[in-house]
Amino acid sequence: MPPSLREASISMPFGTKADATPSNAPSGAGTGAGSNPGKEQRVTKQRVAVSTALDELDDFVSTQELYRILQNKGVSVSLATAYRILQSLADDGLVDVLRNGEGEAVYRRCAVTGHHHHLLCRNCGKAVEVEAPAVETWAARTAAEHGYTEVAHTVEIFGLCPDCTALRAAGKL
Repeated sequence: MPPSLREASISMPFGTKADATPSNAPSGAGTGAGSNPGKEQRVTKQRVAVSTALDELDDFVSTQELYRILQNKGVSVSLATAYRILQSLADDGLVDVLRNGEGEAVYRRCAVTGHHHHLLCRNCGKAVEVEAPAVETWAARTAAEHGYTEVAHTVEIFGLCPDCTALRAAGKL
């Protein structure tokens, strides 16, 4: 996955995520209370499988990569269904979505439930979620200075993670 995150950009809604998952539902199996508050999502075995697989991953994954993971686990889900479920989870604010250098959407369940940004390793794809109050203040001030309202923004910082930096220093990268 490293090359896929080289030139990524975020496409997540501004504001907090809405996870309306019932207390007895599997993690991430939400009922659709995000961007489409009146629409309940059926909790199918495929939706639970996709959600569970995302919970087990640390890095962003494309739909096709997730589909291969599910197939290797013996989960019966079509690629089209995987696309629909991931888009639904993204619409509901239950996963973050980045666009990789080829324009392909990649998804990850994020630990931070509010508006946040990412530090992304250009080599290994590791992502760290960060809050940036100074960026939030700057964005609001800049928008106000120009008369803009209902402002959204994204900030992604690309670099080498500590592990890849050590590999580069040792001449192994």
